[in-house]
Amino acid sequence: MATKPQPTATTSQASAAAEARAATRVTLIGMILDLVLGVIKCIGGALFHSQALLVDGIHSFSDAASDLVVIAVMKVSRLEPDQGHPYGHQRFETLGTMILGATLIAVGGALAWDNLERLFVDTDAPLPEWPVLAAALLSVVGKEWIFRYTRKVGLAIRSELLVANAWHSRTDALSSIVVLVSTLGAMAGFVWLDALAAVVIAVLVGHVGWGFTWRSVKELVDTGLPEEELERLKEVARTTEGVRNVHDLRSRRMGHNILVDVHLVVSPDISVSEGHQVGMQVVARMRDSLPDITHITFHIDAENDEQGRPTSLQLPSRKTIQGELEACLSRPVSPGRLRLHYLRNKVHLELFVEDRGEGPDAEALARAVHSLEQHPWFGSLRIWHGPD
Repeated sequence: MATKPQPTATTSQASAAAEARAATRVTLIGMILDLVLGVIKCIGGALFHSQALLVDGIHSFSDAASDLVVIAVMKVSRLEPDQGHPYGHQRFETLGTMILGATLIAVGGALAWDNLERLFVDTDAPLPEWPVLAAALLSVVGKEWIFRYTRKVGLAIRSELLVANAWHSRTDALSSIVVLVSTLGAMAGFVWLDALAAVVIAVLVGHVGWGFTWRSVKELVDTGLPEEELERLKEVARTTEGVRNVHDLRSRRMGHNILVDVHLVVSPDISVSEGHQVGMQVVARMRDSLPDITHITFHIDAENDEQGRPTSLQLPSRKTIQGELEACLSRPVSPGRLRLHYLRNKVHLELFVEDRGEGPDAEALARAVHSLEQHPWFGSLRIWHGPD
């Protein structure tokens, strides 16, 4: 039995559209800032002899490229579920985050290799000049501001991709601080500090990219929730009235959404509708405990099949059992008057008969009991007498 998200389709669509607009707006602002800073730092690094600033400028251009990915992915990931993607499109956001992380790793690796060669070979590099300091300071202020703005929006709309892009901006701010420090050192005569700073920045970029990529890979391979959150959900289910036990609780993430599958053990004597109602109570309480849960699929069990052998699929069907009863009773048995309980690899029957003399006689019932007792699958037969 599965439940769907509680908000209506109209509300959900409006919310998704608003989130996409907010993400696009902040990302466009960040992209314009990245392009401006990238031009300033690349030109400044080339003209005023700072390889570290030049590398930092390339980092800014990679930020601008990642902003384009974010805009495209955010639009797709906020689309409503369809036939091809019944659980929604949030995994596109995860894929975008992984691409962003892989790009950072590649950029960081290439820049680190290039500047390691320069660090050990280039001994006559010219000293960086003071405009490098101004460009780096401008970058620190601008990137720290866009980091805070983007992260705030990302947390508000619960977008891992947008938060990742914010931290991408923060790495640019940190790398600009490294440029400031290394430039001051190089101007003081330690020329090798500029190349060393470029390597440090490249490693920093790669490290951040690895963090994004690894988290995305774990989500794409359906890594479950942390153990403490799973235990909290199990406790919520166990303490729900009507639940005897909980097992096979599984979870996975899809973007910021959580999907849960759970088996609930209830009394075998209750009706199907009551069992479903117990499951719906569990769903409501789980959502209160973890609001990011959007889909919960629950299975109602009449016995705990974790203990011992589960009830076999080879047991006879209702049609077979009903046919044998009708042959013994020499009369039809309506489905509503025969209740079957498949428990512990046996079939237990409940038969409801009329009291007005129109039901089967005692001899017919005795024949039915004797016939059923010949089968290894037979558990018990309870006969209920009452008005028609």
